[in-house]
Amino acid sequence: MKRIFLFLATNIAVVAVMTVVLSLLGVDRFLTGTGLNLPMLAVFSLVVGFTGSIFSLLISKPMAKWSTGAHVIDAPSNSTELWLIDSVRKLADRAGIAMPEVAVYEGEPNAFATGAFKNSALVAVSAGLLQSMTKEEVEAVLAHEVAHVANGDMVTMMLIQGVVNTFVVFLSRVVGYAVDRALSRGNSDGPGIGYMVTVFVSQIIFGIAASMIVAWFSRHREFRADAGSAKFLGTAQPMIKALARLGGVEPSSLPQAMASLGINDKPGFMGLFSSHPPIEERIAALRGNQ
Repeated sequence: MKRIFLFLATNIAVVAVMTVVLSLLGVDRFLTGTGLNLPMLAVFSLVVGFTGSIFSLLISKPMAKWSTGAHVIDAPSNSTELWLIDSVRKLADRAGIAMPEVAVYEGEPNAFATGAFKNSALVAVSAGLLQSMTKEEVEAVLAHEVAHVANGDMVTMMLIQGVVNTFVVFLSRVVGYAVDRALSRGNSDGPGIGYMVTVFVSQIIFGIAASMIVAWFSRHREFRADAGSAKFLGTAQPMIKALARLGGVEPSSLPQAMASLGINDKPGFMGLFSSHPPIEERIAALRGNQ
């Protein structure tokens, strides 16, 4: 959950800043001043849409370390850290990727993997996870995170986020131009207040729809990572046990900034924004593949 929130939040922030800056510089006026220039708008949307995604991907690893306070294990200081390093190395060899950095951070049971490149990734687990699970279960979670890295999930998410961002930027300006033309009855020489307000509102609405698409992919990749864990360990049982354990503990509290979004793997409408499928569905999928 944390890695996805960091990726999306950084990406959205960069896109918002770029949109504001380019609007202040008059780029929107240039695109719409004498009629909607669709080819130029498409290029503009592509640049703005992908810049946030690429930037957030490139800084995903340092951002994750900073935001969680993760301690990277450079030299194991105890038997647990030594076991973690050995386990990740073994799993990385099976996955055919370079050894990721391994880190531990304070918090409730959780884990994440991030990084822009398969061979320069970070796998981190919380102290709460280590304390509440058996070694077999922790190894299954580590295998799940290594599978994320091996599957190139962060890069794929960047591409999907970039595409949906491009459509959000493009469509919001098309709608803004149409509304502005209708309000001014075609008498305005350039985009007016109707254009700016409509673009702002449209970006919010289209952005919500885009978030559903990204969340759908995120849920899909969790099933793939669960299957990857079973593949690397030769059995699905450890991952099933780990998921059952996670389903029985109190989930970590969401950061204040995203608490109102309700992204908490709940069924119903809000489940459309969830980054992870319900635990029961993941266990059922693993059992179905046995």
